[in-house]
Amino acid sequence: MADQVAAMCDQLIKAVNVMMDPETDQIYRLEALKFCEEFKETSTFCVPCGLQLADKAQTAVVRHFGLQILEHVIKFRWNNMQQQEKVQLKECAMQLLSTGTHTILEEESHIKDALSRITVEMIKREWPQHWPDMLKEMEALTSHGEAQTELVMLILLRLAEDVITFQTLPTQRRRDIQQTLTQNMENIFSFMIAILHVNVEDYRKLKGSPGHELQARAHCRVAVATLNTLAGYIDWVSLVHITCGNCHLLEMLCLLLSEPELQLEAAECLLIAISRKGKLEDRKPFMLLFDDVAIHYILSAAQSADGLAICKKSSDSQAVEVVERRYIFLKRLCQVLCALGGQLCSLVGSDVEVEVPANLSKYMEAFLAFTTHSSQFLKSSTLATWGALFRHETLSKDVVVVDKAIKYLRACMTNLVKTGFPSRADNPSCEYSRVDFDSDEDFNSFFHSFRAQQGEVVRIACRIVPLEAFQIAAEWLQYQIACPIDTGATTSKTAEGLCSLLSPSVVQWDAMTVFMECMVAQIFKNLEEEKLPVDQSMELLQAVLNYDTNDPLILSCVLTNVSALFPFVTLRPHFLPPVLYKLFKAITFEVGQESKAPRTRAVKNVRRHACSSIIKICRDYPQFILPCFDMFYNHVKKMFSGDAMLTNMEKCSLMEALVLISNQFKDFAKQKAFLDELMALVVAEWTSDEMRHVLWDPAMFLSFVGADQVVTEQSKDTDTAALNRGRLSFCLYAMLGVVKRARWPVDLEEAKAGGFVMGYTPAGAPIYRNPCTAQFLVLLPNLLALIRTHNSLYMPENMARLSVTFSRAHEVMDAEKNVVLGLSQHLLDIYDSPVYRTNLERMQGFFTTLYDNCFHVLGNAGLSLQQEFYTIERLAEEISGSAFVSLDHVPDHRLRPMIRVFLRQLVVSCPQEYYNSLLCPLLGPLFAYMLQRLNAKWQVINQRTSVNGEDEEEAVCQESQVTQEMFEEQLVRLLTREVLDLLAVSCISKKGPEPAANKEEVDEEDMMMDLVQTASPAQPTEELTELGKCLMKHENIYMTLLTLSFTSLSWKDTTNCHRTASMVCWTLLRQVVGGNLLPEAVTWFYTSVLRGLQVHGQHEVCNSALSQLAMLIYENLRPRYVELKAVMTQIPNISVEALDQYDHRLMDPNAPKVGDKKRKDQFKKLIAGTVGKALCQQFRKEVHIRNLPSLFKKPKPDKDLLPNSEALGLAALFSPEDNTL
Repeated sequence: MADQVAAMCDQLIKAVNVMMDPETDQIYRLEALKFCEEFKETSTFCVPCGLQLADKAQTAVVRHFGLQILEHVIKFRWNNMQQQEKVQLKECAMQLLSTGTHTILEEESHIKDALSRITVEMIKREWPQHWPDMLKEMEALTSHGEAQTELVMLILLRLAEDVITFQTLPTQRRRDIQQTLTQNMENIFSFMIAILHVNVEDYRKLKGSPGHELQARAHCRVAVATLNTLAGYIDWVSLVHITCGNCHLLEMLCLLLSEPELQLEAAECLLIAISRKGKLEDRKPFMLLFDDVAIHYILSAAQSADGLAICKKSSDSQAVEVVERRYIFLKRLCQVLCALGGQLCSLVGSDVEVEVPANLSKYMEAFLAFTTHSSQFLKSSTLATWGALFRHETLSKDVVVVDKAIKYLRACMTNLVKTGFPSRADNPSCEYSRVDFDSDEDFNSFFHSFRAQQGEVVRIACRIVPLEAFQIAAEWLQYQIACPIDTGATTSKTAEGLCSLLSPSVVQWDAMTVFMECMVAQIFKNLEEEKLPVDQSMELLQAVLNYDTNDPLILSCVLTNVSALFPFVTLRPHFLPPVLYKLFKAITFEVGQESKAPRTRAVKNVRRHACSSIIKICRDYPQFILPCFDMFYNHVKKMFSGDAMLTNMEKCSLMEALVLISNQFKDFAKQKAFLDELMALVVAEWTSDEMRHVLWDPAMFLSFVGADQVVTEQSKDTDTAALNRGRLSFCLYAMLGVVKRARWPVDLEEAKAGGFVMGYTPAGAPIYRNPCTAQFLVLLPNLLALIRTHNSLYMPENMARLSVTFSRAHEVMDAEKNVVLGLSQHLLDIYDSPVYRTNLERMQGFFTTLYDNCFHVLGNAGLSLQQEFYTIERLAEEISGSAFVSLDHVPDHRLRPMIRVFLRQLVVSCPQEYYNSLLCPLLGPLFAYMLQRLNAKWQVINQRTSVNGEDEEEAVCQESQVTQEMFEEQLVRLLTREVLDLLAVSCISKKGPEPAANKEEVDEEDMMMDLVQTASPAQPTEELTELGKCLMKHENIYMTLLTLSFTSLSWKDTTNCHRTASMVCWTLLRQVVGGNLLPEAVTWFYTSVLRGLQVHGQHEVCNSALSQLAMLIYENLRPRYVELKAVMTQIPNISVEALDQYDHRLMDPNAPKVGDKKRKDQFKKLIAGTVGKALCQQFRKEVHIRNLPSLFKKPKPDKDLLPNSEALGLAALFSPEDNTL
């Protein structure tokens, strides 16, 4: 046999070398791999060969393979081995540990890892029942030298990871091992701390002495391994072990922070310890870390590491670079201070009566040092803790914290400034950013969220020190106004002497503006009116109004400051005209004198910004603006008639602002007269004969907007077509502005007095009239015609009318595609480029906005006009005759706004009395159509994913084709969510919070994480809405809703599956459970849920919602439908006996009752065969670990216990029988 083993070993060594040789041909490598795998699976010589290959005389790769063979044997053959073989293998493994390795510094780390894995696999199968002395044997091993001590630490760490962290064992075994570890934890901890202590002492003694360098490094290596192992235990052991002996362990870790070779690992341990949750009483000892000694060590470690984190690249150059290990240590220390702050906030002011530490000032200084560090990442790490300290009831009043709040706000003057791009070198933080971020885009998106968090903390700090915050903001603003503009090295590409987004002046103005906005809002909330610094703020406002700049990016910041300071204007009304004048002037802002088109995005933004500011002021302070109404209106008229080159959107924004002020007339006749005057031109244009012909006929329409003409980029789009498109856009924007903003007074008495109430409902509620109704009713027929025409543009005959230039006019614009695909939108030079758009892009933009705005108008009409809208004659027929026409041809991206912007709004704002006449005739056919449409789309997607598997190797698809497929699939997913969201809004009334159903921005994984936290309750609490009950009376609509909900469970969209399974399906089905459902229908509902489990069961969140739904259906319907049991019997690997038992309990009223949790677990086991596996799990070989005789439960004795048997029971419990390894 020895010869056979030797021969086999030779072959294996050759095979391993072939595999690992980079020069080997792929075919030979695969053959060698196959030979090795077959050997592991089938050979009877695995153990002898493994041991021979693992001998330390072999090369490292061969030894590693030998150890892999042994691990394979333990994992997959252990249950079939004889006791004698197991004992022998265990002895050999222990022999390898004690003598089978090179010295600690020579041995390869992957060999150490493989050795520890083998031992842990045996421990998982045999300890403690059959190997009671394992811990003693490990302890004995450490006396053999540093190499063995390190291995023991690796074994203990891996054991904790497998049992506690990853939980890769069956429950019973896990419980046995965890309980035994816990019982022995005091010994294990003192053992580890003793080893750490000895090795650190020896390392310190030897590290400086000549000739002992290797020995010192060996001790250091053991100390590192011990700290890593401690980190694996500190996370979960009882806090007593961490804080015992007056926090001896924590003290030791603090001391190690000054040891460069050990400080990082020590900081990791400290961080894990201080981040622990648990009873406040148990956490009280952590306050010792605020004592002089601990704080001193943490502070000095931070200072020295900071000094060493940056070093020169070479002795003669000035360039510097970050020393990564030191920088990581700084990050850990920063986290340690944050965790300390967290403990402080939990303990101070709680029931355990902890005083504010005397050293708080020192701690806050250290914390502030991290907040003012050059690294943007370190600054951002401190924010949550600042927020917690400033919010804390007791600490926020402490004089130290109040003082630091002012210092924090001063630090924000630097921290809010957007600097530190990794590609640049204009700031010390750039060096650190190169370590933390892959690209400028990466940094940009980080900074975006960092600044948002900073804003939040600034707001909280302003509550503590409002007047000081105002002072800081005032000084900063005055400084910026006095500073000459510095364009820096990166000037604008389009105009001489203008700033770019990264110019020093722009980043400073931008930061100051953010600070100002945060501060003003808080100061108004937290100070009484008489204490407000009104005079000083008026001086500031005057300075801002007097400040003139030709730079669009800076002007944008100036406008924000005007808006931010506006609340003070309400206390000094004579400032209102100059503020309005400043904003009006900005609406017509141009960089040069003559308005050369096209404008840059920065210029467009300034103009849009000014419009938004005016609308915001009119929305929030309409009563205050009312006295200036005539001045405002005359100015707008002048702008409209002059040659101010206003865009349609700008004109409509001004009209919208006027409508907002007119709501304050509180006089129906006066407001109606004003609206008629304001909209006279729009109404005349929209209802003209020319417009009627255009809006009712697709061919005329395409010709009118120029989509059937061939245009080259040089010749530009013909002026008439561009003007025509402008006319249409303007009419719709104006309509939208008026319908959205015109309202009756909120106060009933004022509404009555102003003539807004035209009667009362039978229930006594007032029926209001809106001053814009008459106009809207005149405009509506052509609006519906436009929607109908727009839908028919997608029919083949109308698509054929598009010219070559505009053949892709109905496709999605690139920017929108990126939003759907979730691609980054953070571009840095976007503001600089003029908004050059090709003729095609202009046409795409026009069609998109036109279509969206049509539905925005309709969606807002129900909300604004209420009764007057819903009583329009034949409204349901009118809507379905326009919005629902030729839907088969309308692409997915056009259906989404129809559902979200119009139908959802319609459902939400519709009064109950119109459900039957309006909503049922609309929703019934729509849901039926969407069910059929979506089902077909998802079938195509499923086929694509199943077919692609086979063809993938043969043809690599074009990248653009793949992107297009991904885009289409994502669109189907978003449309599905839109439809099911409409279904949920219509039928389900929610109780409690519920995750957003439709945010393209939300990453799929974030969404899954959100859902994990809102896992389904034991019994769904959703009820049917009144509309749901109304739809239920129409059997065909109700069956459509049920079919749609249950079919969607197996469409490949986890978000939708979880939401529908947990909220919708049972709420709908429960209503008809008592009725006469056909057995086929019941079986279909049930199998749909099981099909959902097959597709989504691998995701814990979906699994739990679907299992819960399946159980509800089975338990409620099984008593009447025996067919459900037949479905169950078809589940792969189901235990028929367990099913019969479950059924018996369900059907027999006298059967013993089982607790909810147990019932759920039993049911989950029954349907486990339907759960689909994730791709990464599908071909994995199962590891089976057998349970050992129970450790802690004794079988109940048949007869009464004798009085003296107590001691005997305990003795037996703690001395396992001697059938051990």
